[in-house]
Amino acid sequence: MSRYWSDVVHGLTPYTPGEQVQMPGLVKLNTNENPYGPSPRAVAAMQAAVGDQLRKYSDPGNAAVKDAVARRYGLAREQVFVGNSSDEVLAHTFQALLKHALPLLCPDISYSFYPTYCSLYGIEAVQVPLNERYEIDVADYNRPCGAIIIANPNAPTGIGLPLERIEALVAAHPDQVVVIDEAYVDFGGQSAIALLGRYDNLLVIQTLSKSRSLAGLRVGYAVGHPDLIAGLERVKNSFNCYPLGQVAQAGAVAAIDDAAYMEQTSQAIIATRAWLIAQMQALGFDVLPSQANFIFARHPGHDAAQLAAGLRERAILVRHFKQLRIDQFLRISIGTDGECAQLVDALKALLPAV
Repeated sequence: MSRYWSDVVHGLTPYTPGEQVQMPGLVKLNTNENPYGPSPRAVAAMQAAVGDQLRKYSDPGNAAVKDAVARRYGLAREQVFVGNSSDEVLAHTFQALLKHALPLLCPDISYSFYPTYCSLYGIEAVQVPLNERYEIDVADYNRPCGAIIIANPNAPTGIGLPLERIEALVAAHPDQVVVIDEAYVDFGGQSAIALLGRYDNLLVIQTLSKSRSLAGLRVGYAVGHPDLIAGLERVKNSFNCYPLGQVAQAGAVAAIDDAAYMEQTSQAIIATRAWLIAQMQALGFDVLPSQANFIFARHPGHDAAQLAAGLRERAILVRHFKQLRIDQFLRISIGTDGECAQLVDALKALLPAV
């Protein structure tokens, strides 16, 4: 049937998500899911939203969700855009704001959906190499461009930039949109939302999938100057006027409002991350500094692919990337204390045999 495909489809290399394996006793540390459940308030709100009203369309403007985000960050509703996951928000952002005559700049090692969107929407991109410490160096972006997108903290490295470097990047490009993808910011990063009052070229994107434990709900949002948000709305309303259903909107509002629960679970993950890093280093791993809910680690004496395969045989999933420069790293999501202890025990048993 591929003879019916368009030229665009023939040229695509789709994004490959982490495996969603169903296996008894599985320790799943490969997709950066939160090991703790959603806010009980969010669950209750979603349960209450299930009823006769589902026969009606949801609010196409997502006003309640926008207002919850606005309350959280001291913004106006006109500064908030809501979509069906941050991936959809990113997709609309690439279409609405990042396609220009000059190329888009993005890191060479980052969220691998970025080049997929560039291919899908015909956007020329230049990938800027991370430095020798696998960090984003904002000085490397001081070149002609149409727009810039970076993840902060970056993925899959987990390394974050301090707010002053983000501001330097945004200030250096007043005529270009700078997008900061903050999927993991609540695990120790500094949000660029604090800069919105000073820069009309800044767009910040966040998700409810990570720190709010709602990966299965698919809700994301962007915040920025009303002119940027209006561009996103034009694309959204040319594609899907109803991206979030009533249940998702109810759950999103409650999860955003329950900041205390998010902070509690994020701090638990941060504590487990510190413990796991120490354990991995004791086993001889090099671990990059992480401000995310995962770590990026390599062992100088053992092949990463073989380690991943050995862990899989022990019903523990981690993520291995074959990309140049990082093919000896494993990305390991932070699970519960018990899950991380199982990982460490498996590695202790595995390392001498690999």
